[in-house]
Amino acid sequence: MYYFVKTPGWLKKVYKNRIWDMPAKEKETLYLSFDDGPHPIITPALLDVLQNYQAKATFFCIGENVKKYPDVYQRIIQEGHAVGNHTQTHLNGWKTKDEIYLADIRDAAIYIDSNLFRPPYGRMTRFQQKQIFHQPKPLQVVMWSVISGDFDAGINAERCLQNVLYNSKPGSIIVFHDSDKAKMNMEFAVPRTLNYFSKKGFCFDKIAL
Repeated sequence: MYYFVKTPGWLKKVYKNRIWDMPAKEKETLYLSFDDGPHPIITPALLDVLQNYQAKATFFCIGENVKKYPDVYQRIIQEGHAVGNHTQTHLNGWKTKDEIYLADIRDAAIYIDSNLFRPPYGRMTRFQQKQIFHQPKPLQVVMWSVISGDFDAGINAERCLQNVLYNSKPGSIIVFHDSDKAKMNMEFAVPRTLNYFSKKGFCFDKIAL
């Protein structure tokens, strides 16, 4: 499995109308994000960890999961985190007809009230992106600066943690997943990430655009 742990500058330039980092603030800030939830067990446990560090995050949710677990979704919002649209059924935009892909995003928007959107696998065409800007509620496409690799069965939890610690800087948007596939690596790496950067004076905020 190949992916950029740290998003290269040339890729950010190619897709310059997508959000890859957040602007620097007076206080050093990181932006944790979690894809593919909510999950009935993993997400509540994760919310407990974030609460322990008074950390805010952004959850890019799958519409089907929000429909199944509305109470977990509402807890995310009630505790001050941001949510984003991650499609209704986790479609790959490169492999899906435009009309089906765009309808899937609209279906998710029934359950997820947000102007933030992250394409599953980071894959959507330029045409698809152009279309979501012209919806009744235009969506901002949010990508990432650092991928933890928590979903990657080829790396262990320590490697996942090091991916984040070595590549994050103020304003970085970091990707984890609150899903069964990523559970072991994510649950190891997230509290250690919070502890490491908190001791260095960082805070953790949600994405707001």
